Amino acid sequence: MKLLLISLVFASFFLTNLRAQEDSAPLRTFSGYVETYYAYDFNRPTDHTRPPFVYSFNRHNEVNVNIGFIKATYQNTRVRGNLALMAGTYAEANLAAESNVMQHVYEANAGFKISRNHNLWFDAGIMPSHIGFESAVGRDCWNLTRSMMADNSPYYETGAKIGFTSDDEQWYVTAMYLNGWQRIRRPDGNQSPAFGTQLTFKPNAKTTLNWSTFVGNDFPENEERWRYFNNLYGVFQINDAWGLTAGFDVGVQEKAGGEEGTDMWYTPIIVGRYTASEHWRWGARVEYYNDENGVIIGSNSENGFQTFGYSLNVDYLPAYNVMVRLEGKMLQSDNDEFIDGEDLSKQNAVITTSVNIAF
Repeated sequence: MKLLLISLVFASFFLTNLRAQEDSAPLRTFSGYVETYYAYDFNRPTDHTRPPFVYSFNRHNEVNVNIGFIKATYQNTRVRGNLALMAGTYAEANLAAESNVMQHVYEANAGFKISRNHNLWFDAGIMPSHIGFESAVGRDCWNLTRSMMADNSPYYETGAKIGFTSDDEQWYVTAMYLNGWQRIRRPDGNQSPAFGTQLTFKPNAKTTLNWSTFVGNDFPENEERWRYFNNLYGVFQINDAWGLTAGFDVGVQEKAGGEEGTDMWYTPIIVGRYTASEHWRWGARVEYYNDENGVIIGSNSENGFQTFGYSLNVDYLPAYNVMVRLEGKMLQSDNDEFIDGEDLSKQNAVITTSVNIAF
């Protein structure tokens, strides 16, 4: 707690004293977000930890905090910066490989505008991932829990990027140099750079089309295995009530042990949302994750990880900044994939409820 308070005081002092040329109206904001939850996994894991490929809402039969953070933001016409410190089971699971201090950093980046006449920016630091349509912030997602697609691709990244937004704001293009696949610090023995790109097209207010890529080696040099990954999705607001998101991830990685060839994984997903009123929303998701060679998700089956996921959630918004959610979710595999007591099961069912507040 002392570290958190000291960091916030320092951030406030630093951001308040930033000055940029030709700017007379800087914007400084402080905000926060907390999401608590309770999940009951019907396979009843004895250690209260849900399957190892679940990195959000991953504690069974206990009231907990998925993520809570406080954030300081500074922006004017030529300079911007963000600092957010967090706690929760999301941080424990997703940043387990980072140092104890860095496990509490949700975001820490700074940027400046390169061009006076165009919306061209350079940013560096710890940033939200450029991959996927789901984030760690639940209220920004149509479903309560995250998909297998989101949980097993980066939520955050560390590096530097150059991003351009067209004057009509229909196009966004960025290229980045990264420390790796969801990493703040590189693995020991790894000197390989990683790269990412993102291309987003918004032809109108109701449609978003996105293509993101990642290329990099996430292993020590004596085990070098290059990964090539593509993330594609479209978000379509059909009318005031109905929305649809469709996505597809596909990646390949060089085989281990110097073998020739690559291993592939892929995952399609469809998410729908129905807004019944100002206070009530419904969401549904169907997804499939295929990783036969265990590149991203290890398996209890010799046939590899091949799993369907289905979920249905209802959201109640008693106030504009508060959301109460309930979701039922089923994971179904053709193989005995999930630990169920002393046995293995083809199914994993979980009911989750959450409350989040933004301030």
